[in-house]
Amino acid sequence: MNEMQNTPPAGQRPDYSDEISLVDLVATFVRRRRVFYVVFIFVTLVGLGYALWMPDEFEYVSLVQIAQKDSKEFVQPPETTIATLESRWLPEVQTRYREEHGRKLPFDVVFNNPESTGLIRFESITTKGEGQAVSAAHSALINSVKDDQDVLIKSERQSLQRQIESVESAVETLKGEKDAGEAIAGAIERRSKLEGRLEGLQGVEVLVTSRQSAEKVAPKRSLIAVLAVLLGSMLGVFLAFMSEFVASVREQVATESAGEGAG
Repeated sequence: MNEMQNTPPAGQRPDYSDEISLVDLVATFVRRRRVFYVVFIFVTLVGLGYALWMPDEFEYVSLVQIAQKDSKEFVQPPETTIATLESRWLPEVQTRYREEHGRKLPFDVVFNNPESTGLIRFESITTKGEGQAVSAAHSALINSVKDDQDVLIKSERQSLQRQIESVESAVETLKGEKDAGEAIAGAIERRSKLEGRLEGLQGVEVLVTSRQSAEKVAPKRSLIAVLAVLLGSMLGVFLAFMSEFVASVREQVATESAGEGAG
C-alpha cells in the first residue's frame, strides 16, 4: 500500500526528456570529431614548434665572500649588502646597459646568501650568446661590492690602529708610575687583542665569476610537449561541443524563421 501511495500518477511523473545522457555526449563528440582533430593537432604542433624553437638556457653563477672582521663577524651583514645590490647597484648596471645597447638587460640577476655564511651568490639564467653580457654585469656588481667593503675595511683598520696607538701611549705613561704593573699588563693584553683583530681583517674574496652550468636549465621541452598535448585535448573537446551548440542554435533559428515565413 505504501508503494502505491508513493508512486506519483502517470501525469505527474517528472519529464527527463531535456537531460543529456552520456550516449548523447559521445554521439555529439563523434559528429564533431574533425573539429577536435584540427584543434588538437594545431595546438600540439604549435607547442612542439615552440619547444624546439626556444634556445637552450644555462645558469651563470658568481660567488663572493664578503669582508670579515673575524671568523664570526662581518664588516657588514650579508642582508645589507644584498639589499644594496638589489636597490642600487643592479639598477645602475641595467641603466648603463640600456644606454650602451639601446635595450634592457636580457636577463635577471638574483642574489642570495647561503645560511650562516658570508657568501653572496649571483645567479642569472640566459643563453650562451649572452654569456659575455652576464660576465660583464656580474663583474661590475662584484666590483661595486669590493669598492664599498674596501672602504669599510679601511675604516675598521684605521679605527683599530688608533686604538692600538692609544693603548701604547697609555702603556708608556704607566711605565713611569709606581704599582702600575697590573694596569700595564691589562693594557698590553688589550693591545694584543686589538692587534689580533687587525690581523683578522679580511677583504672581499671573489670565489667564482659567471661560471656556466654544465647542463642546460631551460627550456623543459618534454614538459612543454606534455602541456601542449593536454591543452590541445581540452581545447579540442571544448570547441567540438561548442561547434555542436552553435550548429543547433542556427538550426533552431532557421526553423523558427521558416515557420514565421509560412505563417
